[in-house]
Amino acid sequence: MISSLHLKNFKAFEDKMLKFKTLTLLSGLNSTGKSSVIQALLLLRQSYQQNLLPEEGLALNGDLVCIGTAQDALFEAAKDDVIGFDLLLEDDTQGRWRFDYNREADVIALSSPQTDSDVYKSSLFSDKFHYLQAERIGPRTYFEISDFQVRQHEQIGTRGEYTAHFLATYRDKDIPNSNLSHPEAKSLNLKDQVEAWMGEVSPGTRIEIKSNQDMDLVNFQYSYGLSNPYRATNVGFGITYTLPIIVAVLSSPPGTLILLENPEAHLHPKGQSKMGELLALAASCGIQVVIETHSDHVLNGIRLAVHGGKIEPNDVQLHYFDRKEKDRQAYTEVISPRIDRNGRIDYWPDGFFDEWDKSLMTLLKPRDA
Repeated sequence: MISSLHLKNFKAFEDKMLKFKTLTLLSGLNSTGKSSVIQALLLLRQSYQQNLLPEEGLALNGDLVCIGTAQDALFEAAKDDVIGFDLLLEDDTQGRWRFDYNREADVIALSSPQTDSDVYKSSLFSDKFHYLQAERIGPRTYFEISDFQVRQHEQIGTRGEYTAHFLATYRDKDIPNSNLSHPEAKSLNLKDQVEAWMGEVSPGTRIEIKSNQDMDLVNFQYSYGLSNPYRATNVGFGITYTLPIIVAVLSSPPGTLILLENPEAHLHPKGQSKMGELLALAASCGIQVVIETHSDHVLNGIRLAVHGGKIEPNDVQLHYFDRKEKDRQAYTEVISPRIDRNGRIDYWPDGFFDEWDKSLMTLLKPRDA
């Protein structure tokens, strides 16, 4: 499990260390570096998968993340041409990577590897990992099959594109965390649990899965109670966007790392809050969850989980990214409020999920004649 990440001269950050807990929430203004934190982790995994670590350099572009050129990766006002990542795991295993930037050739090369080989045994570099990006796959009549991703590596794809195949393959397998079992589910098998948790977002949801192995396609249909089944294209984006998250969480054993961008996308407020509670519950079961979100409802779902004793406050890390300016140079400041066992937050910096409070204050004022 990741304890901290130290970034040097990477994108928005000149020198920044961020603590991670079992559940880490990244929030703040657009283009302040939230995604850069997740991208740093993805770059390391992507480079390892392309056999560039620990000997060569960074794979800036690939299936997980596309940074662009080496110059795009370097902090704009860097005083030296070195990009660095320091990763600390909970067992004190450390990874330290330094990459020299060649301005003339616009390339990055590994300069001084000082990494414990055991770091590559962590979930960041193994199959106990899921990453779901903000732009997930929308409703489709059919979904792709990938035996390599689903059967060999138990992955659902960065856009959730293999979720249907994953659920078709492992539908009858019991979920590895019984503590994640929904009280209204008929059994512990994955399909029943997914349907029960989907019911928190869209009550009464039932899922029908049909595979066409000859065409390498899987079909999803949804029904509600005694209704006829509907195609995925007729039930809206919220179901399709949410399903990969629920499948990833319920199928993950303890020790898995899940990176999520905007889990609130296309969800109504109650669904967003329930999503926050589910992610907090997953973290309490030993799954490390890192969330990038703009949703106060997701945050409040986490707060409710803390208040209800489903997760300890010390297992939750909040980071708020704010933009500041000094000597006409913009930089990112990271503020880390703390949450207590009552779900209360000790400090609310300006802009930290306070937009409704500001709007309410305006509405409470008498209107000018």
